[in-house]
Amino acid sequence: MQVFRTTGAGGPEVLAPEARPDLTPGPSELLIRVRATALNRADLLQIKGHYAPPPDVPQDIPGLEYAGEVLAVGPRARRFRPGDRVMGLVGGGAWAEQLTVHEREVLPMPEGMDFTDAAALPEVYLTAFDALVLQGGMRTGETVLVHAVASGVGSAAALLCRAMGVRVVGTGRNAAKLERTREWGVERTIHVEGTPPRFAEAVREATGGRGADLALDLVGGDYVPETLEALAPQGRVMLVGLVAGNKAQLPLGVILMKRLRITGTVLRSRPLEEKIALAQAAERHLLPLFRSGALKPVIDAVVPMRDIREALTRMASNETVGKVVLRWD
Repeated sequence: MQVFRTTGAGGPEVLAPEARPDLTPGPSELLIRVRATALNRADLLQIKGHYAPPPDVPQDIPGLEYAGEVLAVGPRARRFRPGDRVMGLVGGGAWAEQLTVHEREVLPMPEGMDFTDAAALPEVYLTAFDALVLQGGMRTGETVLVHAVASGVGSAAALLCRAMGVRVVGTGRNAAKLERTREWGVERTIHVEGTPPRFAEAVREATGGRGADLALDLVGGDYVPETLEALAPQGRVMLVGLVAGNKAQLPLGVILMKRLRITGTVLRSRPLEEKIALAQAAERHLLPLFRSGALKPVIDAVVPMRDIREALTRMASNETVGKVVLRWD
């Protein structure tokens, strides 16, 4: 099989193609022929040497999501058969033509969907669903503040909110990209400029002075204290990303007076049992929304796997809207 591996720490130039032996599934695993995968910010961090992969995945092959078909099943695997079209999340190793995955972590692809569309779904939609619904307790009629709303996870969160009858206020630093978010049902956008960011007053204005009930923070850093100011009483923050930095000065008085909750979350390092539980919840609650057309992939570009370095450079430039998908020819 062919893979793209890292040859050291650095930029996209450290990636190199390599031929490796085909894989064999374990007792409860599936062997999957990867037809498409996608790019994520975590991949950029891993390539730079800032985000080590979990110990149970290939250490030099990035990639967190896939869509493909089952090639073989382990002797204890029962859920899928060879030829089934599947998708899912992994801790690493998806930039390869083959993967082995525990069968209960795997999701069936929605009927009629192609591999490139399916590869754009797992990371962004499972992240948004887990953070907003399973952990954040999002309810119909609430207002959700989504930072970086034109990003992959941001766009998935906005579409998920629309499907569940939840209003979205979205922020971003690129005015042209914010215009695109109207397509996903974002009622109010806030163009954030300068440092530190200022958006709390605009959020309160958009909510009649009350503030947002729930915030999906994909940015971190100095966005966090301003996010707390933008929340309604008993509001909740789901902290998912730290692209703006891993330190912040918090207004503790605001947290006390408003009775706020801050929850940090990450999918990649969770134990197998928790990943299985998330996949099962997504299969019950998310996949029907794709079948009905209420949810859809948001794709910036589909590029051949051989052009992965150029695709990473594009994503790093922050010019993308939605996902950059890679396909194996």
